[in-house]
Amino acid sequence: MTLATHIITGALIGIKIKNPFYIVVVSVAVHFFLDILPHGDYVNKKSTLREWWKNALDFSLGIAIILLVFLFRGLPEGATISNITLAIIFSLLPDFTHFLYRYLNMSFLRPIKNFHEGLHYYPNTSPEREFRLKNNLWDIFISFVSFLILILA
Repeated sequence: MTLATHIITGALIGIKIKNPFYIVVVSVAVHFFLDILPHGDYVNKKSTLREWWKNALDFSLGIAIILLVFLFRGLPEGATISNITLAIIFSLLPDFTHFLYRYLNMSFLRPIKNFHEGLHYYPNTSPEREFRLKNNLWDIFISFVSFLILILA
């Protein structure tokens, strides 16, 4: 899934759940669940650190969407910025641990990285994991539904 998808679903979790402990648990669990769905990735085993600009763009897009929704709609009643931020951070944590493992050589994160990679429907180097419209229909669907719920929340 793209970072924007994880950010939007994370924000939704932060709005709907009030307990910070549950926010953390649900945010990480939802990230893993979403990664089980077939999807393409623009960063894979062949990617270099120079290609992480794609992640920066994706991250910026997700944050911009959230900020625009809250700017025009306002925060839903009972929602707090701290809960939304916490949910977004933990919704992105599994992908961030992959970055730390791969590019900063934090080998103690290997079990988490292996678990995370193992959840994906297709292996990392398969054609089905390439970033193409055909491979990202679930990603687009989840983002769209989460966005609609976010607007209507």
